[in-house]
Amino acid sequence: MTLHWKLVIDCGNAPALADFWAAALDYRVEDPAPLIGRLLAAGQLTEDAVTEHDGRALFRGYAAIRHPEDPYDGTSGVGRGRRLLFQEVPEAKSGKNRLHLDVHSEPGGLDRLVSRLEDLGASRVSEVDKGPAGHWWVMRDPEGNEFCVA
Repeated sequence: MTLHWKLVIDCGNAPALADFWAAALDYRVEDPAPLIGRLLAAGQLTEDAVTEHDGRALFRGYAAIRHPEDPYDGTSGVGRGRRLLFQEVPEAKSGKNRLHLDVHSEPGGLDRLVSRLEDLGASRVSEVDKGPAGHWWVMRDPEGNEFCVA
C-alpha cells in the first residue's frame, strides 16, 4: 500500500515559504480556493479564517505544495502524494533543524542549482567536501531553515 504523506514545516509566512519551496523543487502550490468558496457559502468557514495570496484564497496560516506528478483531489486541491505543508506558528525558529531536506542537482549541476536557489531567496551557510563520500552546500531558506544541496 502506498502511503500519502506530508512534511509539516513551521514558519512565519506560509504563503511566501510555499512559493519559495515550490519554485526550488519544481512543485505546485496547492489551490484550496474552490474548497474555501464552498465552505464559506455553506457557512462552515468564516471570513477571518481566510486570507489572500497572489489573487488566491488560502486558509489563514497555511499553504501547501505538492509534487506535480502526484494525484490530487480536484475538489479540495489537496495532494494525495508527496506534499509539504507550511503552517504559521507564533515562535521564531531557534536552533538547528532536527529534520531537513536534501535537494539534489543533475550531475555537474551543483553550482547552477545553488545559484538558482540563491536567486529565489536562499543563502549559503557552509560548503562540505567529504571527498568520495560527497560534496554539498548547507543552505538556508528565506526563513532560516537549513537544507542541503548536493
